[in-house]
Amino acid sequence: MEVHFPPETQAQLTNSAIQQGRRPDELALEIISRHFQEESRFMEAVNQGDGALARGEFLTHEEVGQRLQRYLQP
Repeated sequence: MEVHFPPETQAQLTNSAIQQGRRPDELALEIISRHFQEESRFMEAVNQGDGALARGEFLTHEEVGQRLQRYLQP
């Protein structure tokens, strides 16, 4: 697979790789891998939240405000 970046993005990638003492292609691969890992974690959290909501496990806006007030009081 080949990926073509706009010149500005290519320059940023190259500069960042140089600063890290790495090759641009390895840095690009790491960045893309991290993106998919984060996307997976995010979707898992969304699914957990949906499940909690379906089970009725949630706080109202007012309840959140009350908890914050208690937390912030010395």
